[in-house]
Amino acid sequence: MEQIIKRLSLLRKVMKKSGISACIIPGTDPHAGEYISECWKERQWISGFDGSAGTAVVTLEHAGVWTDSRYFLHAAEQLEGTGFELMKQGLSETLEILPWLSTQLKTGGKVGVNALMFSHNAYSAMQSELKKNDLELVSIDLISKIWTDRPSMPMNPLFIFDTQYAGKSTTEKLTAVRAEMNKTHAHFFVISALDDIAWLFNIRGNDVNYNPVVIAYALIEAEKATLFIAPEKVTKDELIYLNNEGVTVVPYLDIYNQLQKIDESASVLVDGGKLNQALFEFIPAACTIYNIMSPVFKLKSIKNETEIAGFRKAMVKDGVALTCFFKWLEENVGSGTLTEMSVDRKLFEFRAKQENFMGESFGTIAGFGPHGAIVHYSATEESSTTLTPDNLFLLDSGGQYLDGTTDITRTITLGNPTLQQKTDFTLVLKGHIALASVIFPVNTRGSQLDILARKAMWNVGLNYGHGTGHGVGHFLNVHEGPQSIRMEENSNVLQVGMFTSNEPGLYRTNEYGIRTENLVLVVPHQMTEFGQFLRFDTLTLCPIDLELIDIKMLDNFEIRWINDYHEKVFDMISPFLNEDEKAWLRHKCMAIFK
Repeated sequence: MEQIIKRLSLLRKVMKKSGISACIIPGTDPHAGEYISECWKERQWISGFDGSAGTAVVTLEHAGVWTDSRYFLHAAEQLEGTGFELMKQGLSETLEILPWLSTQLKTGGKVGVNALMFSHNAYSAMQSELKKNDLELVSIDLISKIWTDRPSMPMNPLFIFDTQYAGKSTTEKLTAVRAEMNKTHAHFFVISALDDIAWLFNIRGNDVNYNPVVIAYALIEAEKATLFIAPEKVTKDELIYLNNEGVTVVPYLDIYNQLQKIDESASVLVDGGKLNQALFEFIPAACTIYNIMSPVFKLKSIKNETEIAGFRKAMVKDGVALTCFFKWLEENVGSGTLTEMSVDRKLFEFRAKQENFMGESFGTIAGFGPHGAIVHYSATEESSTTLTPDNLFLLDSGGQYLDGTTDITRTITLGNPTLQQKTDFTLVLKGHIALASVIFPVNTRGSQLDILARKAMWNVGLNYGHGTGHGVGHFLNVHEGPQSIRMEENSNVLQVGMFTSNEPGLYRTNEYGIRTENLVLVVPHQMTEFGQFLRFDTLTLCPIDLELIDIKMLDNFEIRWINDYHEKVFDMISPFLNEDEKAWLRHKCMAIFK
């Protein structure tokens, strides 16, 4: 706490010296990443808030961190006594950052930002909005002036992701990207998103926690593909492989020089939602700019047959690990020695026994009782609660396998569930089933389906503040677009081959949290005179806690769905279990009747 107060004071000193009235510090990096390397965690360093979503704003008199409802409780704890006020985004009484600044600063005030940390689109929008209020946006890196012990950029080596897992070679993918470039008549395509680069070049790395990516930039031309990466990351064999795939490898920071050398008559394709402003400014101003969604972003969202088969294998492995874990948890929770952190480590042990396991896909959320109500809770040595057989336990976790990426949430009772807990759990389950079983026409957007997951809760005045579904990468980022299922509008439609999560929830502050999450694949359903219809195929394989279900609240279709799902779980998982584990799983997957 004292450290944060000291840093805030130092920042204000350099702000005054530089003539800056306010400083905006986002929780991102030069590559628009969700999980970012330690060297770029500027917002966390200055404020102490470590959530994945949030922005710090500092003026000479006030400081705040804007974040959404997933982090209200978490942020309140971390910001207490730091000099930063929690600004709850989405609430009517909370002004957004730029309107708030207009109330705090005098006409002509200068707002400083590190252009590396903002996308071109975000920077341009800020610039226009601030100008309306006679405020000036200034590109200036203030944090580097005071963060003197900033960690170095990671230099972990990359590795080649073999086509036996990827399904398509780099050459094939480059051909597809160039075809998309031709549609817009673009001569150059600048790529900064690490997962886009990893997918396109069939490379993976360990530069970022949970996401198997490597820090790099890329520039694609009609006859040339350049990967900008620290030379230390590439071995001789990997260099030969990339060269054979038509890829030239040059140092990471050479991207700036190469952008400057682009002919002014050329057209350049950029994804302004991802490309940072600092890099954008090195593209010659006279060039024609096509600012559209990255073609790679769209291409990689639709999985090929090899990737889909890999996902199915990964789900079986994950299901085996989870079965062994939940059996172990049930048998040991009465000891009074298990904590949120210790069960997290135990789950990792079970996953690590599976073939091709490469690590976790995100930080495990192991929330017992009240901690389960903190949507993105992360246990620490100070907060880690002992599990006891008298409340609910929410476990949101995932694994990275060479075969694919998993993400699953299960809420279980550790003993004596209340009527309210069973009612809440069943309402969430009804929403999960409604979404899992929906049949929808092509060109349907996720926002059109979100109501299905919420209706049962809305009927009794309940809701949850997060989205219902996010896309998932193939041995890549666990959160991947462009598709989503949420209340907010997203123009990208759900297409065959896309993966998404199905995760409605319900959270009662200081009591417990409930979420049931499976990953689903968009598949064809049927063609009729009214067109092609699609559906979801649920791939996650893990029992749903029967003890928490109020059967009286379910209709016959919902009961049949649960029984069919559990039959599938047992059939797919049991061949990889010993007899004791099979018996445990058989009991957890037994049929229910009304």
